Amino acid sequence: MLFNSAVFLWRFLPLCLAAYCLVKPRARNAVLLAMSLVFYAWGGPRYLLLLLGSILWNWLGGLALDKAAPRARRAVLAVGLAGNLGLLFYFKYFSFLSQSLREAVGGGWVVRDIVLPVGISFYTFQAMSYLIDLYKGGIRVQKSLVSLALYISLFPQLVAGPIVRYADIETQLQARTVDVRGFAYGAKRFIYGLAKKVLCANTLATAADMAFGVDPASLSTGAAWLAAALYGLQIYFDFSGYSDMAVGLGRMFGFRFPENFDYPYLSKSIQEFWRRWHITLSTWFREYVYIPLGGNRRGRARTYRNLLIVFFLTGLWHGANWTFLCWGLWHGAFLLAERLGLKKLLSRQYASPLAHMYTLTVCLLGWVLFRADSLGHAAGIFARMFSLSGGPVGASALLNGQALCALVLGAALCGPIQRLCPALAARVRSEEIPVWETVCLSVLLLLCLACVAAGAYDAFIYFQF
Repeated sequence: MLFNSAVFLWRFLPLCLAAYCLVKPRARNAVLLAMSLVFYAWGGPRYLLLLLGSILWNWLGGLALDKAAPRARRAVLAVGLAGNLGLLFYFKYFSFLSQSLREAVGGGWVVRDIVLPVGISFYTFQAMSYLIDLYKGGIRVQKSLVSLALYISLFPQLVAGPIVRYADIETQLQARTVDVRGFAYGAKRFIYGLAKKVLCANTLATAADMAFGVDPASLSTGAAWLAAALYGLQIYFDFSGYSDMAVGLGRMFGFRFPENFDYPYLSKSIQEFWRRWHITLSTWFREYVYIPLGGNRRGRARTYRNLLIVFFLTGLWHGANWTFLCWGLWHGAFLLAERLGLKKLLSRQYASPLAHMYTLTVCLLGWVLFRADSLGHAAGIFARMFSLSGGPVGASALLNGQALCALVLGAALCGPIQRLCPALAARVRSEEIPVWETVCLSVLLLLCLACVAAGAYDAFIYFQF
């Protein structure tokens, strides 16, 4: 079920809110859990049992950790994490590794095509954070199966994040309040996110798909760069739109989820970009991979190794494809370059515009790797981006009136306007909703509903991860 679908907006969400408000507070977790499981199973109940199995495994693992003797706790944690990683490996990476091995050795066996369960990367990482934090002693064991199940399967952030650590909502699972002010703020964030997705990301997607769907050799240099820009804006408004909707929906039910984006295209280094882009994933890898490996405490060589490991895993987390692995290592390589002196050079006052241009260029080239069907496809687009000869498909062939409007507005609203007018950025996250903003939200909602009614909705990009 999609947040930007008619069935969610006109049936599921109103019914869920009504049921949640009508029952007594002590029954609200059970109601929200039931609705979350319905939400997950809506597109097909095939993998609902997988989600339930993951919930049960981590609930039992938490109980075992709580009861284990000090010497046995590490072994219990290892078993619990192995179950989560084994699940993720089979469904997400087994086919990829089998195919790669077959191509490497020339084997003739048939590689099974395994369908990736929606949201498995997100709920598996959340479950692992629960076990790790419990092992470290940062949280208490959750003895209620319903409460832990709700944490793992809570529908606002189940399939595409943000990745919420158990410690972030431990107390909220037990008691939370929903008042008019909080509900209105949640509705506001949901509408802004819906507008990002429906009005901007979906429009940009049409042009981006066209650009990446043609033979790269036919693209002009301008069209190749335009393709990267279109997809860079599409994925930002698509994913940040989902995150806004998730934060808003959570608040409507009394939960406070962490923010996932902070205008990343305003960054002046790749390091800063990753403090602003998919913040909860960056935080997860820092807390559970980078720091346990030693972080930056054991010398430069190990720091660089740790960074490359983290960004190799970041690329791998996004998907079983060489393009994702290269995308992760691409960012990791520039992070190393910045630590080796590039960031110091770019941080000089006169180099500020250059730093911003450098960061955007690295990100756009990275998005080509991320979006391309294969490394060969990416190489073809790179060749056109840096070629002086132009192909027959120019930039004008990729843009109609709607796409051009979305491109201009998207480029302005992804950060530049917010930098020029900080009050506008603060307004989005303010719980104060003046009359003029209520009018703007109403117009945005009507436009979104009109697009949804016309059948103009697409799946979120991060649903596939």
